[in-house]
Amino acid sequence: MPPIKELLFDCDNTLVLSEDIAFESCAQLANEILAAHGVVAAGARPYDGRSLQHEFVGMGFRGQLAALQAKHGFAMPAAEVQRYVDQELGRTIENLERSCEPCEGVGAVLEQLAERGRPGLAVVSSSAMGRVEASLRKTGQDRYFPHGRVFSAASSLDPPSSKPDPAVYLFACEKLGVKPGECVAIEDSKSGATAAKRAGIPTIGYVGPYLAEGGKEKQDEMVKILKEDCSVAAIMYHWSEFWDILKQLEA
Repeated sequence: MPPIKELLFDCDNTLVLSEDIAFESCAQLANEILAAHGVVAAGARPYDGRSLQHEFVGMGFRGQLAALQAKHGFAMPAAEVQRYVDQELGRTIENLERSCEPCEGVGAVLEQLAERGRPGLAVVSSSAMGRVEASLRKTGQDRYFPHGRVFSAASSLDPPSSKPDPAVYLFACEKLGVKPGECVAIEDSKSGATAAKRAGIPTIGYVGPYLAEGGKEKQDEMVKILKEDCSVAAIMYHWSEFWDILKQLEA
């Protein structure tokens, strides 16, 4: 591949361990929505954070709402969707500011990349900008991603989008002044890796958090998905492997 000019990092469960925190907030609201639309009896709890995460990992809450409507056969007017998106964002930001932690080993990699000064570093996420920025602040990673280098499918695009739509990756490349083939994405989910693939960006599939989430079986399942469905260029189990993988891609 040509020289790598930009590294494009997904945020949730790639830079920061935020998915469990965020999906608990999403699950509470998803259950309220399903009850309000008569899909389940009021007070029932069809989703918890883990089950919602398993079904909709890699999607922002707007994307989750679209998927819920398609799956359960109901429709929400745009104003109602926006009202719930706003509620979810506030609830999730509060929880992230209280307890978000970085992915193991990523801090050292970011520090070394910053010292090298190349490639450039940017965040490309499906999540709302406020949620991404809260996660980066809480973990101290905001110093690596200044203003203009954080892109959100939910907040940066008009109209908003969500991975696996490649729009946010194409938007980021345009704003950064690079071609997709001059970048490398780091993604942990099928939807994220699919978005990068559709944008024409070589991708590293990061599967570290899946071991704690569901054990070796879950991790192996995601490795298979990322390889076979998303054609990722490499699999990374831990951030300590990053430099070897980057050398392989640069070669």
